[in-house]
Amino acid sequence: MVTTIDAKAPATAARAAAIVAEYLRGPIEALDETAVLLGEELAASPHIGALSSQRLDTLVEPHALRLLGLTDAHIYGAGFIAAIELLTDERNHLSWWQGEDARKLLLAAQSVNKALIDYSELEWFRVPMETGRGHVAGPYVDYLCSDEYTITVAAPVHIAGRFVGVAGLDLLIDSVERQLLPKLAELGDKVTLVNSVGRVVISTDPRHATGDAVRGGSLADLPRTACEGVALEIIAE
Repeated sequence: MVTTIDAKAPATAARAAAIVAEYLRGPIEALDETAVLLGEELAASPHIGALSSQRLDTLVEPHALRLLGLTDAHIYGAGFIAAIELLTDERNHLSWWQGEDARKLLLAAQSVNKALIDYSELEWFRVPMETGRGHVAGPYVDYLCSDEYTITVAAPVHIAGRFVGVAGLDLLIDSVERQLLPKLAELGDKVTLVNSVGRVVISTDPRHATGDAVRGGSLADLPRTACEGVALEIIAE
């Protein structure tokens, strides 16, 4: 089958990429700043050698609430995920606030299995830990926090070069669609946003659903345009 590319597609893709980059710029910059501040505050804490989950929550909460208050994009959840063995009372710990009422997430009260998850196996934790750089993970169904299709933006936190955890924030795909799809639809052509492994994040074309693999489909051979500052790409038809 021969794929026909509209002559307007490259220009549409560039405009769409700029829209996505602008949408995510604020949350990414705010999260990077949070990661630096958390590292500094943890390093200065008199309890760093004997840090409990309760003390960590007290330190993280104002940062999480600040992220939840961002207006550039609708942030569903935010907080810090401690590295294994950082704390004295828990092997690992999710210090996290989410929802319209910015409530503290209590994993142990929901499910023992969730509380025992090894975060280092999850993409949004593993990639920042291994690379020392921020990462955008998803879309994926977040069975840990929201049970919804989610994008997680994560940034590593260090103390004197030592990795101590990940600062993160969640964007629900439902909110991303409501905020971005009208702007992308105004461009006229069919526009699909894909992640670094070739899965659909959102699309103005109803044929392409969130989570669909690009490989082997009608989008596979079409050119992609990178969104500046984030590992996402635009395909325009």
